[in-house]
Amino acid sequence: MSGPLTPPASWPGADGAPLSCREKLRTLGENHEELVQVLRDAFEDAVLMGVDERALREILHGVVDALPSPRRAEASPGTRDAA
Repeated sequence: MSGPLTPPASWPGADGAPLSCREKLRTLGENHEELVQVLRDAFEDAVLMGVDERALREILHGVVDALPSPRRAEASPGTRDAA
Protein backbone atom coordinates (compact mmCIF):
# COMPACT_ATOMS: atom_id res chain seq x y z
CA MET A 1 0.00 0.00 0.00
CA SER A 2 1.33 3.44 -0.86
CA GLY A 3 0.05 6.96 -0.53
CA PRO A 4 0.19 9.81 1.94
CA LEU A 5 -0.58 7.53 4.89
CA THR A 6 2.58 5.48 4.31
CA PRO A 7 6.12 6.87 4.43
CA PRO A 8 7.42 7.93 1.00
CA ALA A 9 9.77 5.62 -0.90
CA SER A 10 12.42 8.35 -0.80
CA TRP A 11 12.97 11.56 1.15
CA PRO A 12 14.36 14.48 -0.90
CA GLY A 13 17.30 16.34 0.62
CA ALA A 14 17.78 20.10 0.50
CA ASP A 15 19.79 19.63 -2.71
CA GLY A 16 17.00 17.58 -4.31
CA ALA A 17 18.88 14.29 -4.09
CA PRO A 18 17.25 11.53 -2.04
CA LEU A 19 18.63 10.94 1.45
CA SER A 20 20.55 7.69 1.77
CA CYS A 21 21.61 7.50 5.43
CA ARG A 22 19.82 4.46 6.87
CA GLU A 23 19.50 5.99 10.34
CA LYS A 24 17.90 9.15 8.93
CA LEU A 25 15.55 7.09 6.76
CA ARG A 26 14.56 4.95 9.75
CA THR A 27 13.90 8.04 11.90
CA LEU A 28 11.91 9.76 9.16
CA GLY A 29 9.83 6.63 8.59
CA GLU A 30 9.08 6.28 12.30
CA ASN A 31 8.21 9.98 12.59
CA HIS A 32 5.85 9.69 9.61
CA GLU A 33 4.07 6.68 11.10
CA GLU A 34 3.69 8.39 14.49
CA LEU A 35 2.42 11.59 12.88
CA VAL A 36 -0.17 9.71 10.84
CA GLN A 37 -1.45 7.96 13.96
CA VAL A 38 -1.69 11.18 16.01
CA LEU A 39 -3.41 13.01 13.16
CA ARG A 40 -5.81 10.10 12.58
CA ASP A 41 -6.76 10.01 16.27
CA ALA A 42 -7.24 13.79 16.49
CA PHE A 43 -9.19 13.86 13.22
CA GLU A 44 -11.51 11.04 14.26
CA ASP A 45 -12.11 12.58 17.70
CA ALA A 46 -12.93 16.00 16.26
CA VAL A 47 -15.26 14.70 13.54
CA LEU A 48 -17.05 12.40 15.98
CA MET A 49 -17.51 15.39 18.32
CA GLY A 50 -19.21 17.29 15.50
CA VAL A 51 -16.43 19.36 13.92
CA ASP A 52 -16.96 19.94 10.21
CA GLU A 53 -14.57 17.64 8.35
CA ARG A 54 -13.61 20.16 5.66
CA ALA A 55 -13.00 22.88 8.26
CA LEU A 56 -10.83 20.52 10.32
CA ARG A 57 -8.73 19.66 7.26
CA GLU A 58 -8.17 23.39 6.70
CA ILE A 59 -7.23 23.86 10.37
CA LEU A 60 -4.73 21.00 10.22
CA HIS A 61 -3.23 22.35 6.99
CA GLY A 62 -2.90 25.71 8.73
CA VAL A 63 -0.99 24.12 11.59
CA VAL A 64 1.53 22.57 9.20
CA ASP A 65 1.83 25.80 7.21
CA ALA A 66 2.51 27.76 10.43
CA LEU A 67 5.31 25.50 11.71
CA PRO A 68 8.51 27.53 11.91
CA SER A 69 11.46 26.20 9.94
CA PRO A 70 14.36 25.03 12.07
CA ARG A 71 16.59 26.20 9.20
CA ARG A 72 15.54 29.82 9.76
CA ALA A 73 16.55 29.49 13.41
CA GLU A 74 20.00 28.27 12.29
CA ALA A 75 20.38 31.26 10.00
CA SER A 76 19.90 33.80 12.78
CA PRO A 77 21.38 32.50 16.04
CA GLY A 78 20.68 34.47 19.16
CA THR A 79 17.31 35.75 17.98
CA ARG A 80 14.11 34.63 19.62
CA ASP A 81 10.49 35.11 18.75
CA ALA A 82 8.55 37.15 21.26
CA ALA A 83 5.89 35.04 22.91
